[in-house]
Amino acid sequence: MKSYTTFSDLQQDLNAGTVRVEDLVNYYLGRIEEYKRLNAFLEVFADEALAKAAEIQAKIDNGTAGKLAGMIIGLKDNISFKGHKMSASSKILDGYEAVYSATVVERILQEDAIIIGRLNCDEFAMGASNETSYFGPVKNYIDETKVSGGSSGGSAVAVQADLCFASLASDTGGSIRQPAAFCGVFGLKPTYARVSRYGVVAYASSFDQVGPIAKSVEDVALLLEVIAGRDAHDGTSSSVPVPSYASIVANYNCSDKKRIAYIEETLHAEGLDPEIKANTLAQIENLKKEGHTVEPVSFEYLDYVVAAYYILTTAEASSNLARYDGVHYGYRSDQSADLISTYKKSRSEGFGDEVKRRIMLGTFVLSAGYYDAYYSKAQKARRLIKEKMDHILEDYDFIITPTTPAPAFNIGEEPSDPMVMYLADIFTVGASLAGLPAISLPSGNNQAGLPLGLQVIGRRYKEEDLLAFSKCIQKI
Repeated sequence: MKSYTTFSDLQQDLNAGTVRVEDLVNYYLGRIEEYKRLNAFLEVFADEALAKAAEIQAKIDNGTAGKLAGMIIGLKDNISFKGHKMSASSKILDGYEAVYSATVVERILQEDAIIIGRLNCDEFAMGASNETSYFGPVKNYIDETKVSGGSSGGSAVAVQADLCFASLASDTGGSIRQPAAFCGVFGLKPTYARVSRYGVVAYASSFDQVGPIAKSVEDVALLLEVIAGRDAHDGTSSSVPVPSYASIVANYNCSDKKRIAYIEETLHAEGLDPEIKANTLAQIENLKKEGHTVEPVSFEYLDYVVAAYYILTTAEASSNLARYDGVHYGYRSDQSADLISTYKKSRSEGFGDEVKRRIMLGTFVLSAGYYDAYYSKAQKARRLIKEKMDHILEDYDFIITPTTPAPAFNIGEEPSDPMVMYLADIFTVGASLAGLPAISLPSGNNQAGLPLGLQVIGRRYKEEDLLAFSKCIQKI
């Protein structure tokens, strides 16, 4: 079976009867088995997917199929799917089975998508390389000695290696965009509150967003159209109307000229890979040749974004992860003797080193005597960063930056200083702090053949403009 790049091409063959949904499921199941060494899937729902395929095929045959009929989707292992295991790639959720489905899951199922399995990720979505997973790292399909990126490494590699058509993942500070860049696929973090977080394991509640990973802008737009919108189960979800993203992207006229800013400091950042810098400058020149206005802007807060992000997210994580105590569900230490030892031993044995590090850091910055020195200042910095980015977007339609400062690095190369790894998020956390939509686009490969990514940031709740322009960039 041929590999489809866009869902519209697949739909044509499904409607023509040259491909059947059961054939698609069997194709992906075969690919998953062939490339199981990549460690992208933690569990495959083979029998269930095949049964669903027959049901969807009947709907296609009688003309009652939904928007996503025939789309085979993988779920990041922090998104609830009723009756299925979910562990957030952590030992502490060993044996947990979801008792309800996330809103995003219900919405894609209503449009006849098929969920083929759950995907590996960094433990509790905390990591930039998918190496903190209790189940081991995910390998990059292009070069299996390289990381997949994190935290949604399994979600990116599953699409990259054609193990499923698309995937749903979460992005807190770059967890969709960074692995998308490392794997040469499209990954979108929507505006904060654009997509319901109900049923998604919370890491940092004022940052977390669910978004799609796919092989084309058109499919990212279609998935966003399905999952976006107000949800009564999530009080933070927005009631801003959801436009027809897919139709807007499909009919957009790329002759419209835009004003684009690029953050000058990102191209002079310490540690920026020379090939990524050259690639970004080449993209800037290409946009200018097409008649767009592309100008440098100064972002004086670049050196503060990572510090502000990690102070705030670890503080929220220390609160959110308090519920994993060895009492309610999941892992409980067999060395427990009383209530206090149950808490201590279950959490010490159940959480990995990176998760424990962030819980302790978050507890510290919220503690008496340090709250004002760290957490309060980080909140003020977040406001300044948001206002600065909003100000730039008053004068420009979009902001572009490299997605990452370096291409995918070797598995096991993580330095002993966690701050070095945290700086891998330096270009992605700005949009997260400001709550803005941002997408990573494939931007060619370096000389070693590793994918590179270009990040485009748009205005709040203007994903239709961001996606349409991203399609134009790809055409260029």
